[in-house]
Amino acid sequence: MKKSIPAMAIVLGWATAAWAAAPAPITTLRAIHSLTNAEAGKAVPVAFEATIIYYNPKDIDMFAQDGDDAIYVQATKGLNLVPGDRVLVRGHTGVYFRPDVLEDSLTLLRHGPVPKPDASTFDQMIHAQRFCKLVTVRGVIKVADMVVDGDLHTINMRMLMAGGYVDAFVISDDESAIKDLLDAEVEVTAVVPMNFDNKMQLTGILLEIPTLADIRILKRASASPWSLPVTPMDDILAGYGLQNLTQRVRVQGTITYYQSGAAVVLQDGAKSLWILTQSRKPLRIGDLADASGFPDVHDGFLTLTGSEIRDSLAPAPVSPQPATWSELASGLSAFDLVSTEGKVVTEVQAAARDEYVLKAGGGQLFSAIYNHPVGVGNLKPLPMKQVPEGSKVRVTGVCILHSSDTFHGPVTFDILLRSFDDVAVVARPSLLNVDNLILVVSVLLALLFAGGIRGWVIERKMRRQNASSAYVERRRSRILEDINGSRPLAEIIEQITELVSFKLGGSPCWCQMVDGARLGNCPPSLISLRIVPEQIPARSGPPHGTIYAAFDPLAKVSANESEALSTAAAQAILAIETRRLYSDLLHRSEFDLLTDVHNRFSLEEYLDRQIDHARQNAGVLGLVYVDLNDFKQVNDVYGHRVGDLYLQEVAIRMKRQLRGVDMLARLGGDEFAVLLPRVRNRAEVEEISLRLVRCLDTPFAAEGCVIHGSASVGIALYPEDGTSRDILLSAADAAMYVNKHIRREEAEGRANHLEHGLSHEDRA
Repeated sequence: MKKSIPAMAIVLGWATAAWAAAPAPITTLRAIHSLTNAEAGKAVPVAFEATIIYYNPKDIDMFAQDGDDAIYVQATKGLNLVPGDRVLVRGHTGVYFRPDVLEDSLTLLRHGPVPKPDASTFDQMIHAQRFCKLVTVRGVIKVADMVVDGDLHTINMRMLMAGGYVDAFVISDDESAIKDLLDAEVEVTAVVPMNFDNKMQLTGILLEIPTLADIRILKRASASPWSLPVTPMDDILAGYGLQNLTQRVRVQGTITYYQSGAAVVLQDGAKSLWILTQSRKPLRIGDLADASGFPDVHDGFLTLTGSEIRDSLAPAPVSPQPATWSELASGLSAFDLVSTEGKVVTEVQAAARDEYVLKAGGGQLFSAIYNHPVGVGNLKPLPMKQVPEGSKVRVTGVCILHSSDTFHGPVTFDILLRSFDDVAVVARPSLLNVDNLILVVSVLLALLFAGGIRGWVIERKMRRQNASSAYVERRRSRILEDINGSRPLAEIIEQITELVSFKLGGSPCWCQMVDGARLGNCPPSLISLRIVPEQIPARSGPPHGTIYAAFDPLAKVSANESEALSTAAAQAILAIETRRLYSDLLHRSEFDLLTDVHNRFSLEEYLDRQIDHARQNAGVLGLVYVDLNDFKQVNDVYGHRVGDLYLQEVAIRMKRQLRGVDMLARLGGDEFAVLLPRVRNRAEVEEISLRLVRCLDTPFAAEGCVIHGSASVGIALYPEDGTSRDILLSAADAAMYVNKHIRREEAEGRANHLEHGLSHEDRA
């Protein structure tokens, strides 16, 4: 008995020490909110009382409120709980946009009233002042759709409030409710969990509505969407309207990526931002820089648009963060400067960019892309750095995700290279590979059976195989060249199906695109054939289509079928997405983002071509320089928002006065130019310029403001006023300023005459 006493003391001592080491649970919501995300990520225990303000047994989302504090709780599905229940929640903290709670156990204490919702504005919510709380808001439902995810049915909505758009959803399978919601003015009672990205950065407002009864219709839509008159497709812009109160902001960081005339990436520690800019001034990678622009969200990513960049010229280099494919696909490194390794699968050189397709250690594919500089004139791009296929390389650049939805699994990504120095060969391809082994075996067989008829037959067979492989390689190279060229996409897809058919011994092969186009050799009847499909996945979004091959049902299934179709699908992905990306970048480089008319760069290129054409054909062309009168007063009196709407309406009116062959371009600010390639004399140019001036006579109405617009124009003719681009532009500009001066003197003369007449009457 005496021996057992020390042993018991030791056990009790251990238990006391363990109890003392365990942290006490947090018991208030305010204390949980005071934690940083780093502290909440350590799974701190909690035990608090609160009242449920949102819970649906079909989902895991629960929101609880205690006094002025509310929090998100990840709860168990199927609990018998309703809003107003007072509960004791035990669990531990987790990390999302703000600290939240993962429930371990939940005890119902009693039922009481639901806390009164706070009337909230857009500004209060976008500043996270109503995070997780119960609120009432007012707005107009612009979008409402039924979304099905397994057995969960939700109505997803987009609502316009005074201040901006918010997303909202309610769990319900009543699809008939949508027809009453569209374009209706409503009052909504909901909780505010917010939208955020994979880096836990705020990207918008989200409302979770408990039931359909919490959507109160204040004013129904004046007309059903399906009773509206049909609008011609080329006239839909007549219904366009936008009010943007977004304020300009300034950010600072190190330049980690720059594509002249397109985008800049700034990084500050673990934060990085994609910045859209038209600036083409020299910027140096690694310098500390400021950016000033307008915050926006594109495809779920935080973005700064319409930005101006100022390089401090002070070096502040950022070291690339080493990362694996899984880490990059998680989305935590979006827009960050990273380095990763992979094996080169193929290289593609295109007009606008060069691409290395790489395979990570786990077999996943990704691309390292070098975009050619925009606006280099006639300078040829640098030759692509050639890396042998099969080489292991380390690439450094900015990680670009194809989707912001990383909460449901990994997403595909690209690495944007700053220069070819960002591609470093780690290991050359091994000599011990399948191709070299085949070559060795072929040589041994040729030596072994060199004599006699059998050797001759084997040699002939080898020649046929080599000829077939050479043919396949030539066709593959031709397809890659056409992808990088201007050949129509439909013809490229047909070439791919023909190559598959050749590989499969003449079996019919065709491609069914998602838009309904069927390309290739599809048999008239498929009933008696064995059909093998291969989907053409997209890097983001739904698949592009499916490639099919048809076989005799009695023919033996071959592994070559899957390989040939898989290779064809990869080529089709490359062709479709390369063509779409090139078209988008080309449009952005040639058109003004505000008015969607040609920009100065596009006008100057087209003017050079038309001058050459007129010189060869002894023709005439006209140039009209248009300057809006008193535009600065429009901005000063009505604001830049109305000024932008005024510029857009001016562009629309002037385009209506022009012929299909004429070009309208915005040179910058309030200056436009019109190129008239088919005119016979100055009188025709003057007649068109007069139409341009008169089209502004009708007052402009924008957001309750009425603007009486006018313009001064100047014209120049080739070759009468100049034989080069710069001379013609200068001549038209000078003529415009003469007309503006004359107009100003006439206006002053009329004013003086009127004043003189009034003075004469006074004397009388």
